[in-house]
This record gives sequence, C-alpha cells and structure tokens, in this order.
Amino acid sequence: MVSRRYLSSLKNKLSSGPWRKSCQPGTHPGPGMQEPEEKKIVQELLETEKAYVARLHLLDQVFFQELLREARGSKAFPEDVVRLIFSNISSIYQFHAQFFLPELQRRLDSWTATPRIGDVIQKLAPFLKMYSEYVKNFERAVELLATWTEKSTPFQEVITRIQSSEASGSLTLQHHMLEPVQRIPRYELLLKEYVQKLPAQAPDLADAQKALDMIFSAAQHSNAAVTEMERLQDLWDVYQRLGLEDDIVDPSNTLLREGPVLKISFRRSDPMERYLFLFNNMLLYCIPKVIQVGAQFQVRTRIDVAGMKVRELTDAEFPHSFLVSGKQRTLELQARSQEEMISWIQSCQAAIDQIEKRNETFKAAVQGPEGDTQEQELQSEELGLRAPQWVRDKMVTMCMRCQEPFNALTRRRHHCRACGYVVCARCSDYRAELQYDDNRPSRVCFHCYTFLTGSVLPEDKEDKRRGILEKVSATGSEQSLMCSFLQLVGDKWGKSSPRGWCVIPRDDPLVLYVYAAPQDRRAHTSVPLLGYQVTAGTQADPRVFQLQQSGQLYTFKAETEELRDRWVKAMERAASGWSPRGPSDEDLSD
Repeated sequence: MVSRRYLSSLKNKLSSGPWRKSCQPGTHPGPGMQEPEEKKIVQELLETEKAYVARLHLLDQVFFQELLREARGSKAFPEDVVRLIFSNISSIYQFHAQFFLPELQRRLDSWTATPRIGDVIQKLAPFLKMYSEYVKNFERAVELLATWTEKSTPFQEVITRIQSSEASGSLTLQHHMLEPVQRIPRYELLLKEYVQKLPAQAPDLADAQKALDMIFSAAQHSNAAVTEMERLQDLWDVYQRLGLEDDIVDPSNTLLREGPVLKISFRRSDPMERYLFLFNNMLLYCIPKVIQVGAQFQVRTRIDVAGMKVRELTDAEFPHSFLVSGKQRTLELQARSQEEMISWIQSCQAAIDQIEKRNETFKAAVQGPEGDTQEQELQSEELGLRAPQWVRDKMVTMCMRCQEPFNALTRRRHHCRACGYVVCARCSDYRAELQYDDNRPSRVCFHCYTFLTGSVLPEDKEDKRRGILEKVSATGSEQSLMCSFLQLVGDKWGKSSPRGWCVIPRDDPLVLYVYAAPQDRRAHTSVPLLGYQVTAGTQADPRVFQLQQSGQLYTFKAETEELRDRWVKAMERAASGWSPRGPSDEDLSD
C-alpha cells in the first residue's frame, strides 16, 4: 500500500522538479567544431522521449494488454481492476508515439533549415493536461496493484514474468508506472535550460518562452491534481471515521481542524472526553465509540459556523476552557493547554470571519450610487404579462416570502419568474403559465401562483400570524420618516460591528426597525423608542449616538455628523411620542 508520506513526497517532487541533474560544464572543443548548446538540449529531449515512449509501450502494450488477456481468459481477477490500475495510459502512449515523438524527430532532422522547437511544443503542450487524470489516480492504482498481487496468483504471475524480461530492465511495474508522473517536470527543466541557452536574438526565443509557460501550466495542473487527491482522501478518511452520515458527506467541505477536548458538564463534576471536527461550514461535536466497528465517532451535535460565536471562559476550576455558542447548541469545552485553547478559538473565529466576510460583501452591495435602493415589485395586474425586473441576489439576505435566511446548502436562492423576488426553493416550488414567456410553465412563488391560477394551495405555507419583526423594509422617504445605513456598535450587536439598514416607518413612527439589507422583509431587531433617552455624540467620535432606557443601551454610528444629527432629531421626536399628522409632515430620510 502506498503511504501518505510517499504521496506527499511525490507532490514535493512535482513542485521542485529535482528529476534531472544539472549539466556539468565540460571541456569545449575548438571553435567551429562545437554544436550549438540549444541543439544539444533538443537532442537530449529527443533521446529521452524515445526512451519514454518505449516505457509507455511496455506499460500499455505489454503489462496492460497481458493482464487484460489473463483477466478475460482465467476470470481470476476483474477486467475493471486492470483498467483502473492503468487509468488513461493508452491515450498518453498514443499521444507520445503518434504525435509528440514524430514531431520532435522531424524538427531535429530539419534543424539546419528550421532551428526551433517552441512552436512544436506550443501546439502539443495543451494535451499534456491529460496527465492530471493519471496522476490523480496514481495512489489508488498502486494500492490496487499491491492488493491484487497478494490476492490473485495469476495476476502476480503475469507481472513477475514481464518484470523478469529484458524489456523491463529488471525494474518493477511500480517503477515503470512512476515514469508518466515524472515526465512533465522533466520537460519543464529541459525547456527551461533550452531557453537559457538561446541567444538573445534567436527567432525561437519568444515561442520557446511561451511553450515553457504552457509546460509549467501543465505541471501545475498535475500538482493540483495531487493536492486535490490528498484533500479528498483526507476528507473521505474523516467521513469514514464519522460513519458516512448522509447529511455530513460533502466533497466541497474543507476540514480545518480536529482533535480531542473535554466537555464541561452541568451535572457531573469531572469533564467528559469528546472530539471536535471543524469544517469551513460546520463544527461536529462527537463522542468516541468504545467498540469501534466501522465508525470511530458518533456525531452528537452539528453546529453551523454561520451564527456561531466562540470566546474564552474565565473559570478557576476548569483552566483553558472556552465557549462555543451556535444556533443548535452551546458547549463549554476544556482544552489540554492554554496554547491548544487559543488555537481552537483562533480556528473557529477564522471560519466565522470567513463566512461573515462573504455575507458582508453582498450586504454592502445593496446600497446604490445615491445611497438608496430601487423598488422592484411589479403591480399585481402586470404579473405574468411582462418579464419582471429581478431583484439582485445580493440585495437580500433572506427569502422575500418566508423570511428565512439563505445559505449555500439547504436554503439556496431562486427567482420567481412572475414578480422577480428572490425566494427559497420551498416558497417557489410552484409552476404557472406566464403570458410573456409563451404561456410556458415557469417557477413562481406561492403568492404569484395563487394570483395567476386562482388555485388554493394544498397546504398553507405562509404564516398568517406575522411576528413583530415581519415588516417590509421601508426604503424611501415615502414610506419612512428616517432611513439610512448605520454602524451597529457594541457587544449587543456582536463583535463584528455589522452595518444595518435602520428605518423609522411612517405607519409605525414610534419604533426603530433594524434590517440586514434594505429589501429584507423581516427585521433583525425592533426598538420601541417611546421613553428612550437619546445621547448625541462623544468626544472620541462625534458620529456616535446612543439610546438608553432601564438598563437597555443601543449604540449607533452614522457616516457623517450631519446624518447623526438628523437621526438624533428623529429619535428624540419618537421618544417624546410625536407622530406625523399627514404625508406632508417633515421627514428626515437620508
């Protein structure tokens, strides 16, 4: 079985390319008798290519074909195993034997008339990316080879017979199989030396440099294949240790950290041994299995990184302890040392920051060039008659119908083809004929489905009892007395100090609503302003202002002092119980 240390060594070799000793300067013959250095390198390239094609012939036409014949005849081992071991070696052999080697031979034969090689390699270099499939399969191929050599006597006899032949040169099949992995780095080194030896005015210099770049790209492609193979193998090993649970296995996940911790219990005095797996999108809290049949761990809790918080605990009884708080569960954990605790906190916080950074990227994009947003909704009588203007994905952070937050896996974004709203799959699991689209059935939300078809939904998915936060954001002065983005400062809003869309609506003038984005249909927070004390500015930052009442303290920061003054005036009015008597009453919107 090939070890992971061997695979890591292979990747390092692909990166550094120490496959060929550098040329040692020798004694130069007299003037006029020495061939150009660049031609010598091309000759070496041709000679090594001939030897390489002979090795590929041995792999494809001898080992591969002989094992296939034995598999078909004796049925002692499956044909599919043979095909998996040799991957796409037949395609690689045909490419080099029928195209690459003949092109190199023709060019060297006519070197006096056409002293260049860059154009030939440029033409054929893109095909070298087929090596990534072979390299990616290499570890599995070596493992299969070792398994079936031990398992099947006929399989072993065929390989032993060929390895003892003169053509094999007393080398093992594994040695021959490594040749394709080494070949591209060798091309890179030869071509790099060729470019260095070319005179400054050589006509092949530009083509050769471009060919070198293409070879380098192919080498990187193979190296990336090894890296990806390692990542997937590590990920699969983790999933096997967890029992291959369907809701956890996802090849797109990235394992960030794993290790043992102690769980501080509210019922027991001594902590319990637990194990954590931190991925880019989730933290798995596991218990080790006493009897390890298959899986080594049982997943107790999955905590989504989105919305998760982590901090150090000050507990004399349990040193090196930290708190992980998520939507699903809060855990008090103890590390084995201060360094290990800090490392866990940093790893969790890095995963949290990465997700918050992605969220902030699209939240910040909701503000238009004038600082406001556009109303996207079609009039109901126009639904289905003309194509709607779609609300941009980044304009919302939650479904515009059910107000549930979006995420990349279980609640993805979709567009209603009738109204253009961004909605989740559950709210858009309907089809209706749209006149503007030749009456073809198209995905629509349940509101538009009811309007367009006149049908009553089989089950009412819309919550009729609207919560206090389920109020559509007022994005303009027509619907609000005051609205703009404000920085939300202090622990009450979270350590990241997010930016929120803050609104005092005309139809609810004594309440402040805070949204994640202007188009959201449910606020994160609502603050009844009546009776609050408004404090304007501090010496440290005059753009900051606060709301305070009975131990409640909310801190905001405006973009400018002028905007802060308008917010302070609006909040003081609301705190005193003032309400607009008509639409002409003054508004202070940004």
